[in-house]
Amino acid sequence: MYEVTLGQVSLSPYAEVFGETRLSELSVAATQLVRLLGQRTVWNINSTAAGGGVAELLHALLPMAHAMGLDARWLVIEGDPQFFAITKRLCTRLYGEAGDSGTLGPTELEHYRKVTAANADQLSERVQPGDIVIIHEAQPAGLVEAAKDMGAVVIWRRHIGRDQPNEHTREGWAFLRRFVEPAHATVFLTESAKPAWAPMPTIVPPSIDPCGPKNMPLTTGQVRAILATIGVLDGADRSPVTVRPPIGEPMVVSRPAVVVRDGTPPPPDVSMVVQVSRWDILKDMVGVLEAFVAADVDACLTLAGADVTGVGDDPEAAEIFDACRRRWETLPPDLRRRCQLVCLPMDDLRENALMVNALQRHAAVVVQKSLAEGFGLTATEAMWKARPLLASAVGGLRDQVVHGESGLLVVDPHDVTAAAEGIRRLLSDPELAARLGRNAQRRVTEQFLPDRHLLGWARVIERVLERETA
Repeated sequence: MYEVTLGQVSLSPYAEVFGETRLSELSVAATQLVRLLGQRTVWNINSTAAGGGVAELLHALLPMAHAMGLDARWLVIEGDPQFFAITKRLCTRLYGEAGDSGTLGPTELEHYRKVTAANADQLSERVQPGDIVIIHEAQPAGLVEAAKDMGAVVIWRRHIGRDQPNEHTREGWAFLRRFVEPAHATVFLTESAKPAWAPMPTIVPPSIDPCGPKNMPLTTGQVRAILATIGVLDGADRSPVTVRPPIGEPMVVSRPAVVVRDGTPPPPDVSMVVQVSRWDILKDMVGVLEAFVAADVDACLTLAGADVTGVGDDPEAAEIFDACRRRWETLPPDLRRRCQLVCLPMDDLRENALMVNALQRHAAVVVQKSLAEGFGLTATEAMWKARPLLASAVGGLRDQVVHGESGLLVVDPHDVTAAAEGIRRLLSDPELAARLGRNAQRRVTEQFLPDRHLLGWARVIERVLERETA
């Protein structure tokens, strides 16, 4: 187990985004929470410092919490490949999908407990009685009872879910429930993801960081220069690109991406369909490729994810990327030139975030064709950038997107024909695409920025502490 070092941020750029009134409301709530917490520390525990939505949220929210005067910290558990294979299988089952053919039986349970115990020993060196411990997702869920034994107030946060239970979710919960149920409280993204037995459940939607490198404003020139530098877009100059963000030090994009494509990169004036996500079976990258092929449009496709060696808690990433590559290899030459698979380097997370930002801003259409989804942060990011979005009507995506108003939803996430029709519609109707993009940006501004997210967490912690001290 190790602690993630967090940077310092100024709140002034955020006031420019959501206004002084909203910043003042957040400041008042933070002052009240600091007074209530006293000397308590708020610990966040997850399974990786890089890659995936949980890590992104913590990188954005915790520096803001510090700026508000909260002692909020971040710990990452460690485990062996067998542990992360088990937890990957567990997360996939909780999504309602079979995933690999492995089991979640006594052998897996014993190993999960063994790795958890090793992390609990290290946690005991940090946590003091009365501290708040927020445990994110299934990987560290085994620490709930250990943290309670240390005298902490423990909240378990779920970031994934499925609308309707099935045999796979039941198997997943049969493994996990024993670890989660002792928590003082639980937090979910949507009502549909909340099991009936969850202790003191609350709904808190996530957010994006509008001032961070993934969502900060970029000029068209910066977008094109970044994409040319990493090898995704044609450009004569591929020299490093320096960008000055609203918060933090200047950033440089210099590392090339790993790109699978025949021929040279597409020119800037060719419409690009983009999906950015983890190389995960539930993100259905192969399905996006099939939908693009079926759409038969005069455009190019970019499927982008993290370098498959850069996300420590996702052992299946390389397998999913290889599956996409094998399908790409079967395409005719023209489509192999117009479809590219991109692995973005993870050596510098801020540089990686700028690459994602540029891809989303350049996109004519952003797709999020998840088979299951807790809450699609990449969808919210695209909406914030006023991009027309085509998403599956699953999980949190249904709460993020109002069909026909702030994006288009595909009812059946497996329906390649419907996804192809959505891509064609958005590319052929610029007025519709622009209207959906404007409305999407407005929706994110109103509901999914970090001040709303932090206010939600403040209410959860206040409620739990009031109950525990009553």
